[in-house]
Amino acid sequence: MKRFFAILFLLFLSCIIVKADDMTLSAGVSVNEVPKAFFGSWRVVAKLDDTNSYKTFKPQSVDMWNLSRVGDIITLNNPFTGANADISLRTVEGNLIVFSKKAPYDNKILTDTVSIRLEDGKFSGINTLTLEYHSLIDNHLMKTETARYIIKGEKIAGESVIEK
Repeated sequence: MKRFFAILFLLFLSCIIVKADDMTLSAGVSVNEVPKAFFGSWRVVAKLDDTNSYKTFKPQSVDMWNLSRVGDIITLNNPFTGANADISLRTVEGNLIVFSKKAPYDNKILTDTVSIRLEDGKFSGINTLTLEYHSLIDNHLMKTETARYIIKGEKIAGESVIEK
């Protein structure tokens, strides 16, 4: 029994030791793994692929994303909508990047999960939206609406897509 607790303690101790130069945003994904080509300004076109609420989600849109990094924080800013959010990295595998952001407002929470593949100043991927409606009385979940968009982005300013 003592051996079990000693092993458990060592596992716990090894999990809390983190090198300062490998700051992470979430789930062990290092911000340093993100390709430089990811950062900059992008023209993003989205086309609705699937939804359970056609009245809530637009069939298509054109937006601008400004992706920037300060320290270990990555921010997505959309000057068209005024949205500004810190994003959480989920996966970075070469030019495949998966990130998400949450935006609470009123009695709603919008979760945005984006999966993109960078290639030569462009990206393509999927943007999944989940909109949760909560009760103003006791905050219980009343309704969930979802949408999946096919997205394409074209770089209009920022870091070169060719790393040197």
